[in-house]
Amino acid sequence: MPSRVFNLGRLTVELVEGDITELEADAIVNAANSYLKHGGGVAAAIVRKGGYVIQEESDRWVREHGPVPVGDVAVTTAGRLKARYVIHAVGPRYGEEGGDEKLASAIRRSLEKADELGLSSIAMPAISTGAFGYPYERCARVMAGVLRDYALRARSLKRVIVCLYGRQAYEAFERVFAEELGG
Repeated sequence: MPSRVFNLGRLTVELVEGDITELEADAIVNAANSYLKHGGGVAAAIVRKGGYVIQEESDRWVREHGPVPVGDVAVTTAGRLKARYVIHAVGPRYGEEGGDEKLASAIRRSLEKADELGLSSIAMPAISTGAFGYPYERCARVMAGVLRDYALRARSLKRVIVCLYGRQAYEAFERVFAEELGG
């Protein structure tokens, strides 16, 4: 499994190609829709491996709080996954007005939520690059900027694993992260 590490002060960012449901981290981020219906892609894999309890908790969250706004997050337990929590981040559809800012918000809110929960590690996918159509390189540039800025204020969070599904995604992120984060 290819990987590359970038050191951003107190925050270590590890880029890996693989299956996010197999990673050891305190929380994994799910690229979600506003209603937290986990029917396809990474979301379906998370529920399949972690158990239907994740979908049940997601449904309860939406009933109690309403749909998750684009750019924000919700949290559930992780069921049978190695992680303790799933942070459901709602990214924008590519081409949506203010898309890059909403994507940056979804990434930043995921990191902030991990810190609020006192976690030291989080694994996140390339949010919005699946069904929502964001190009890998554009997502990588937005994510690199958020990580660079967040590294200055991270509290408990020490390690961010950016988990990419497939060689094309990994190579795009590796190229952009090398440019944006150094190394």
